[in-house]
Amino acid sequence: MPDTTRLSPSEVKQLALPGPLSLDCGETLETVRIAYETWGELNADKSNAILVCHALTGDQFAGSDNVVTGRPAWWPRMIGPGKPIDTDRFHVIATNVLGGCMGTTGPASPGPDGKPWGTRFPVITIGDMVRAQRAFIEALGIDSLFSVMGGSMGGMQALEWAVQAPEKVFTAVPIATAARHSAQNIAFYEVGRQAIMADPDWCDGLYLAEGRRPARGLAIARMAAHITYVSESALKRKFDRGLQDREKASFSFDADFQVESYLRYQGHSFVDRFDANSYLYVTRAMDYFDMAARYNGRLAEAFKGTPVRFCLFSFTSDWHYPPEASREITRALAAAGAEVSHLEIESDKGHDAFLLDEPVYEKALAGFLTANAELRGI
Repeated sequence: MPDTTRLSPSEVKQLALPGPLSLDCGETLETVRIAYETWGELNADKSNAILVCHALTGDQFAGSDNVVTGRPAWWPRMIGPGKPIDTDRFHVIATNVLGGCMGTTGPASPGPDGKPWGTRFPVITIGDMVRAQRAFIEALGIDSLFSVMGGSMGGMQALEWAVQAPEKVFTAVPIATAARHSAQNIAFYEVGRQAIMADPDWCDGLYLAEGRRPARGLAIARMAAHITYVSESALKRKFDRGLQDREKASFSFDADFQVESYLRYQGHSFVDRFDANSYLYVTRAMDYFDMAARYNGRLAEAFKGTPVRFCLFSFTSDWHYPPEASREITRALAAAGAEVSHLEIESDKGHDAFLLDEPVYEKALAGFLTANAELRGI
């Protein structure tokens, strides 16, 4: 029997922003809807709210199963009663980013003419995502956040919050991230975008109106990106050169190796839960992210005088956003006089370590939040 309990992205929990949203590209979105989920109770003075920001392929379902795709929560190790982000103490909020495809306004949403935006949707930035989140949090009646945190692109949003609205953020936890996208990361994401746009079913971005989907291109984009999320040692440990359901090579272009089969699975399963145009827009937003560029190349100037208390995490085997990227942010924060700590976690799991079982990381995050909650009287 088919699963009839799943919702469409338009049926998830949403809030319409009270006014238009001005974008960095110079355009304005007249109507924006933000999809979100929450866990834990907001206290009387609304001082215990934590905003969890998701990575590129994540969504608002950080602490509970996705009611659209049926997939499990992406951060269940962290969010919940007695967990590092303790929902007995904190009110946890997660939104789907602007440009996303899980209910927040994006290229798959209806445009002014009622048809899907497609590539008519304006190009967005991480700054635009955070401006949308700020309007959303304000609409909830929350004046300031106890913490903003996230990994990868979520870490970029945490940094952006601290620069856009430092008076609205008590603590920030950027995890496995960087203050700007490197040339290497731009290159990987460009390969993915070109794969999508080369798919004949992309239809110049208007595939939804045509009743088509560039599934092959999106699957290839996912495969290319996924390679950057894992370390060489993790791939060797899990697959090495093992053959897939065979005793010898087939001398064909079938998936002879386990790692090939794994990547193909990652690609094919991704197309069932993500919109191809959202992939184009969100990766482009990450490419444009460069905090120092706004301050004549001086990153410390971005944080000058900030009252925000920072805790950064990085992982030794992460080559997508290597530890040096977090060290650079830490040095800039220290030069700006900010309260900052940085923990470099020994791990062989690559970039995805921030989503996986890393006890030292989990304990340190819990300690940082607990200490600062006590400081704030929560």
